[in-house]
Parts: sequence; structure tokens; C-alpha cells
Amino acid sequence: MKSNIQFILSMIIFGTIGLVVRYIDLSSSETALLSSSIGCLFLSFVFWVMRKSIPWKLVKANAFILLLSGIALGGNWIFLYQSYDHTTITNATLAYYFAPVFVILLSPIILKEQVTIKKIVCIGVAILGMLLIVGNGISTSGKDDLLGIFFGLVAAVFYAALMLINKFIQNMDRLEITIIQLGTTALLLLPYVYFTEGYGILDVSRSSIPFIILLGIVNTGIGFWLFFSGMEKLRGQSIAMLSYVDPFVAILISGFIVQEQMTLIQMLGGVLLLGSTFVSETNFFRISSKSTKMK
Repeated sequence: MKSNIQFILSMIIFGTIGLVVRYIDLSSSETALLSSSIGCLFLSFVFWVMRKSIPWKLVKANAFILLLSGIALGGNWIFLYQSYDHTTITNATLAYYFAPVFVILLSPIILKEQVTIKKIVCIGVAILGMLLIVGNGISTSGKDDLLGIFFGLVAAVFYAALMLINKFIQNMDRLEITIIQLGTTALLLLPYVYFTEGYGILDVSRSSIPFIILLGIVNTGIGFWLFFSGMEKLRGQSIAMLSYVDPFVAILISGFIVQEQMTLIQMLGGVLLLGSTFVSETNFFRISSKSTKMK
């Protein structure tokens, strides 16, 4: 029960990211730099309190993979934050949740896994759902909305890459991996921000500072801590099902707090997208059919 609560809390925290980012008047890359830096420092403190130490021999052995994962995490955040700037929280979240589809498409190439008929059908339904969201977004909101959805899809590609790359990291604890990835992302973003934006971070408005701290400590640090703490004792199917608390919270925030409008066609697209990825990641229908036969 404790693991369920920890994981659900992490999903609720992740679901509020779009709202928090709206109140930070920095570029997406600057925001990503601050969130990764603060999150890394917070988790390092947690690691120290737990009296653990980073296994540097294992870090060295996995150095190249960790570098790639840091690049993927940085790209993921930059484009996700840009997506929130150009479209609604709901559209950005739904585009971002296209990541499982990219994982399914890339798994046969990278992980040499077979794609089942069920997953092929789910991919088709997810693509249909995304087309409904994008098509209706263009007709009702215009090019800026489309650009936001595009950034969300690019963020999903980076997140899918991160999930696949992480499968090649060997003999390291999830929390250790996260600290190294956040630190690597922050180091990579330092020169990137300098050459693209300059260090406007130093001139950030006072009103943004509480939200930057919130994003770094709560949404990144505490969110990841609860995420990995809860994940340790949960089954894969439970993780897949509980992961949908994140988009559910984001959509609720979009509708009731930010009061962003969503058409019926976009709602249908969202149901198809989230429903198909849910079915592809779980054995829900197989379990249901078995229980029916037993009766």
C-alpha cells in the first residue's frame, strides 16, 4: 500500500509540471537547466542522508550510456517546456504521452523485441487519436497550437529514447542513475544555455523564483524520489496503470484551474491515445477474459 501511495503521489506531482512552468518567465532550456541542477542537488542530499555513495566504478563502466541518457533527458525537458508555452497543458500532455508508441516502434530495432498484433492495433488507434487532436487543434487554435503539439511529440521522442537507453545501464540503482542523469543534463545544458540564451537566469523576476524552487525540489527532486521508491515494490502492470494518474491530473488542471478549452473531437482523440497506450502496456483484457472463462 505504501508503494502505491508513493507512486501515485509522484504521478500527481508530475501532472502539475505544466502549471508550474507557466509561472516561470525563462526560456525552456534555462528552465531545464535550473530544474535539473536543483533536482540533482536535492537527490544528492537525500542520497547522503541515506548514507549511500555513488559507485564511481559502475559510473565509469556505463559512462557513454549515461551521457546519452543525459542528452535525452535534457532534450525531453527543453521540448516539453516549449510545448507548454505554445499550446494547452492538455494538448502538450497528450502529445507527450505518445512516447510509449515510439518505444513500441523502436523496440524491434534497438532491443530486438517482437511487436505483437495487439501492439500494432494499439499503435494505429494511438495515431488516429493524435490525428484527431492535431487536426482539431489546427482548425480551432491555429499554427501556434500545432507548434506546441509538435514540440510535445519531439519531447516524447526524447523520452522514448531515454527509456530505451536506460535498459542498457547495468548494475546501478535507479536513484543513482537519476542523480547522474540530472547532473549530466545540467552540465550539458550549461554551455548550451550560454551560447543560445546567455545567462538571463541571473535576471529572473522575483515572482518566478518560488516556482523555480518548486519545480526543482518538488516536481523534480521529490517527484523522482517518490517515483523510484514506489516503483521498487510494484509490479510492471501496476506501474503501467498508475502512470495514467499523471495525464489525468494534468487534464484536470488544464480544464478546472487554467480553464483551457478542449473540444469533443480532441477529447475523443485523447481517449483513443491514452486508452490504446494503456492497453498496449498491460494485460488487462487477457486477465478479464481469463476471469470470464473461470466463471
